[in-house]
This record gives sequence, structure tokens and C-alpha cells, in this order.
Amino acid sequence: MYLIVYAMKRYTLVLFFLIIYWGHAQEIKVIDSKDRSPVSFATISFGDGLGTFADEEGLFVFSSQKYPDIDTLYISALGYSEKAISIPKDNTPEPHIVALAPEVSQLGEVIVSAPKQGKFKLRKQKPQTHKDIFACWLPTVESEIAVLFHRYEGQVSQISKLYLPVNAESEYKTKGKGKFATIFRVQFYENNNGSPGAGIPYENVVFAMDEKADKVFELDLLSNSIFIPESGLFVSIQVLGYADKDGKLVETKKYREIKTARGIQKISTSFRPLLPFIKGEATQRTFVRRIFFNNKKWQVFDRNYNPNSKLLQTGHRNYGMGAEFKVYED
Repeated sequence: MYLIVYAMKRYTLVLFFLIIYWGHAQEIKVIDSKDRSPVSFATISFGDGLGTFADEEGLFVFSSQKYPDIDTLYISALGYSEKAISIPKDNTPEPHIVALAPEVSQLGEVIVSAPKQGKFKLRKQKPQTHKDIFACWLPTVESEIAVLFHRYEGQVSQISKLYLPVNAESEYKTKGKGKFATIFRVQFYENNNGSPGAGIPYENVVFAMDEKADKVFELDLLSNSIFIPESGLFVSIQVLGYADKDGKLVETKKYREIKTARGIQKISTSFRPLLPFIKGEATQRTFVRRIFFNNKKWQVFDRNYNPNSKLLQTGHRNYGMGAEFKVYED
């Protein structure tokens, strides 16, 4: 009898907290305004340097209890116009719908005009990596890293694979023990005079890494038909969050709260695996940005970006992303 009463009390308590949570939370769905299809993995900015992502179905949950000072959300996705919405107040069980308008891209010719047939040779730009965990970038939901690629020896080049250096900390048992599965996204940008420019609206490239990816992760892009324009192409990598057992993006804590003299501060949570940065490369080809802050402005990763960065102080300025190319004959 005691066990039954105890179980009922626990059930009631859990139900009580769920009611409180959902009383302060609203499910929102992002869709395409034309065909009403979900906009997968849309970016949701809270307007104060924080944010999150929708899942594969375009769904996310905003909790006014967690973010009481936020009254407006800024929703964006590559290939769509950004939209600002007020926080829904109705708390209905049905998702609040946000429709994004597709943006007509001037870069459409880049996607459709490149040849997809003919003789070619496979060529490789080797990735560069190391195992020093203190010389690695800590992926967070607020940051995006972009690396510049040129056509191989000036010839028409398709990216068939990306080689992404990673460090799952497997050699450091106290820090690297335990399983994880993290979802990343790769996006593509034009080369605007040496820095990332407008986004090229290829299909979403989203994938998961786990603790077994511990040197170089190979990402097959052959079916995506990614051709490098004459001016070059920036390829970016961005963490979206952790995955559940079915590989779906889950609602996890993107920020942790730290008590400071200025009050409670929300600090971005870092996700594994780490991304090794390298030093000694003469050409600076890595750019970074905070996607919820500073108008999403790209900055070259040098001392002007952050003079206090331990990576920059030790000369680790580039992410050693590599690639395999299908190089077509003239």
C-alpha cells in the first residue's frame, strides 16, 4: 500500500511540473510559405546573443519560463527571408505556424550550370589534424566555422567527400569516456573577395557523429552535386545539438546558468567531438561567426577576432578541413 501511495505521489509531482512547464512553453512550427513543407533545422535567434534550432520537422519549443526577457523571435534559414515574430501567448496544444518566404537566389546558376558528366579524375586535399585537446575548437550552437576551397588546379571540380578532423577525446579517459551522438550541419557560401558571402541554397546536409569518430570523419557529398565556382567556395560546419537513439535532434540544454557579479549569465554548452585547429599554415582560410550575435558577421580567425583566444595565442588559426574532388577534364 505504501509503495502505491508513494508511486502516486511521484506521478502527481511529475505531472505538476509538466503542467507548469507547458504552461510557459509554446511549440512552434516553421514551414515554407509556398508549398507548406517543413523548413528543417531553421535557426531561431532570441535577439540577445542566444538561440536554438528547429528539428527535422521544423518544430521547436520556446519556454518563456527559461527566457522571461524575450518577447520576439527571429527565424531564418538558408534560401529564405528572415522573419520576426512575437512570442505566442495562447499556449494551445497545436503548434503555432510560422511561414518563411523563399528567397530568389542570384546564385542559382552556380548550382544548375555546372557539368555533371564527362571524364574526371579523383583528387584529394588532405585534412590536417592532431590529438591535443587544448588546441581544439569547442563546438557550441552559437558558432559556425567556414573554410575556403578553390577549384583543383583551376579545373572544374565537384566536392565528392569532405574530410572533417575531429577529436572525441578517446585518449583522455577522464574526459572522453562515455557515449554521445551529435548532429552537425554543413552549409555553403560564395567567396566574396576572400570572405564568406551569400549562402548557396543547396539541400540541407545534416549528419551525426559519435564517439567512434575520432580522427577524421568522412562525409559523402557525391549525390549533392556540389560544384566549386571559379571564385571558390566556403564550406561551413555547425553543431545543432545532440541526437536521440533514432538519430533525431532532441531538446537539450543549449546553455548553462552561471552565477556572476552581474547576476545569472547563460553560457553556451559545448558539444563533442572537439574540432582540432592547426598552426603553421601560411594561408589564413578559416572564418568564424556567432550566428545569434553581431548580425551574423563573419570574421577571419585571427587576433582581431579575439586576442584572448588560447587557440590564437598558440598559433592555431585554421581548421584543417580536407576534401576529395571529382576533377573534370577540359
